[in-house]
Amino acid sequence: MVEASQIREHMEVVGSDGAHVGTVDRIEGQRIKLTKSDPASGGQHRYIDLVMVEEVKDGSVCLSQTAEEAQRAWR
Repeated sequence: MVEASQIREHMEVVGSDGAHVGTVDRIEGQRIKLTKSDPASGGQHRYIDLVMVEEVKDGSVCLSQTAEEAQRAWR
């Protein structure tokens, strides 16, 4: 599992397919809180569990799920 300290504010979050999921607002416990101003979030804060993070690479948080799978969990 990736250390929360590797994840920084304003990093892009991408799915395993490389598609945009959101933008990091901050870490809250064991979850990443995404900014609500990112168009992908639909105007709401969304959360991604840290266990879904595969790696932090090239300034992006890369998930083990596709963007669609991650966003489906929000509904």
